[in-house]
Amino acid sequence: MNLFRLDGKVALVTGASRGIGQAMAIALAQAGADVAGAAQGDQADTQAAVEACGRRYRALRVDVSQVAGLAALVDEVVRELGGLDIVVNNAGIIRRGAAIDFSEADWDAVTDLNLKAAFFLAQAAARRFVQQGRGGKVINVASMLSFQGGVRVASYTAAKSGLMGITRLLANEWAPLGINVNAIAPGYIATDNTLVLRQDEKRNGEILARIPAGRWGRPDDLAGATVFLAAAASDYMHGHTLAVDGGWLAR
Repeated sequence: MNLFRLDGKVALVTGASRGIGQAMAIALAQAGADVAGAAQGDQADTQAAVEACGRRYRALRVDVSQVAGLAALVDEVVRELGGLDIVVNNAGIIRRGAAIDFSEADWDAVTDLNLKAAFFLAQAAARRFVQQGRGGKVINVASMLSFQGGVRVASYTAAKSGLMGITRLLANEWAPLGINVNAIAPGYIATDNTLVLRQDEKRNGEILARIPAGRWGRPDDLAGATVFLAAAASDYMHGHTLAVDGGWLAR
């Protein structure tokens, strides 16, 4: 089981204040990592859960969509926790609207955070990994819409499709440097982003009918995949997008 231990490692998780990011941060701490969370919201609950595992937590209030500050964010994590080994690009937003009416503002807001910021944070982390000389792990949070088109979420589909592509590109370039770049594609998970779907009786029924597992996912359903991609167990995995979807893509 040492292949799945993260003792002595430091992880940075964006969007760690709630939902999927919070669950990922806690999972990494349970496996032994110290964690820095980057979010605009209150991280007190995440911090308490991580510290209950006996690990250190640093809550950094930052808007990761502001690319100019990402190198400084990496530097701050290193100062606070002594290094950086794992980056989880989880922060994201979604905007809904018919493609024929979709606004430029909604396009830019989503792609800037979900795709552009993920790339440049991975870049800043990779530079640190090379400097440290011991490689590292980048985990991007993709989506079912990395594989499918969806409806009424044009910028989200574009960003998450692009994120799967950039995961492959970075793996091609960085595998020789000892840096693993992979992604997790959550299925339909019960979070704030999916609240509107779960409250729509018709849409909720359609979604549940397609999930072989018969239920919406929970954020902690992603814990095992997160630890796996962060740990030595996945050292020979590069450029893969791992679906954790209750069987959605199989149907």
